[in-house]
Amino acid sequence: MSLYRKLELLLAGGLYYSGFVKLARWWTRRSGKKLILLCYHHASGGNLREHLVYLKRHYRLLHLEAALEELYQTTTKESGAKNKQTMLALTFDDGYHDLYTRGLPLARELQIPLTIFLIPGYIESGNRFWWQEPEYLLRHARVKEITLQNRTYHLDDAEERSSLLQTIDVCLRTAPSVKQREAFLETVRNALAVPSSTQQAEQEKELLPLQWSEVREMEDSQWISFGAHTMHHPTLAYLNDPAELQYEVRECRLALERQLGHPVRVFAYPIGKEGAFTERDRQAVKAATYAWAVTAIHGLNTPQTCPYLLHRIVVDVDQHWLMIAAKASGLWDFLVHPGRIPISALKNMFKWGKGKA
Repeated sequence: MSLYRKLELLLAGGLYYSGFVKLARWWTRRSGKKLILLCYHHASGGNLREHLVYLKRHYRLLHLEAALEELYQTTTKESGAKNKQTMLALTFDDGYHDLYTRGLPLARELQIPLTIFLIPGYIESGNRFWWQEPEYLLRHARVKEITLQNRTYHLDDAEERSSLLQTIDVCLRTAPSVKQREAFLETVRNALAVPSSTQQAEQEKELLPLQWSEVREMEDSQWISFGAHTMHHPTLAYLNDPAELQYEVRECRLALERQLGHPVRVFAYPIGKEGAFTERDRQAVKAATYAWAVTAIHGLNTPQTCPYLLHRIVVDVDQHWLMIAAKASGLWDFLVHPGRIPISALKNMFKWGKGKA
């Protein structure tokens, strides 16, 4: 564990054992109806079980759609409402295979609902996700140098190798179309002389997309639900063609509904941070008849939160449960990263009274 991680853990432990996390949970519960959305990606390689045990003890865990229906319902039962634990939904982006091998057994064992946002194009192809490709290609390169965008990189030089990795990632992330992104990837693959069929290590298989048969089995368990995450995970803000934007957003919903046999009402913006999607993209999601859309913009949600700009708290499976406790309570970012919290969210923290935003 790095020194930075040790210091983080020390601070998180101090917040928890001093009682500040408990106080923050109480304040959130008393300050009106709230919904906390946690954003994970993986289920393996960390401490997910410890996270889930803690969260189940202190929050009311719901499937995402059920939580959103309750958040936005216009009538509520007054009796006992103030004593309810704050609603929380666990979401996982992209649909990695380890959600089947690790996430599903945990959900069944602990009886905790999880919601996974899927990318049908990758389920159908079985290919690695594009953001995994830069490191993969460099790891399997069979050349010692490459010229890309009029610059030559020497792979045996750590600094140049890191710069090349960043250049490839930026080009993929900002591609104006999925077709151009895939063409660029093929160019890099050929330049690095990476074999088209490289045997994958067992741990790499856990990073591949889920299969449709696994998706259906997970849903049949009643503990896993699914949302849409575009067909091929482009960064929506960079797409040039409005028709491609509409296809990525709408066809994803249709593909999932064909496989699952029921309406899919929730969408997650790829990457999801400010700058990764625009008002044009939000309108496209609304036009595709989704009821809600989640971002990766930090914050809690109230009945006044725009249903197409829902906040999530990004966490990682390899974090200690004490970090999850501090982050879910809102204390961590309030004290350590106050700049991440929108002004509106800060105002919400200090408004008092049932149903206030």
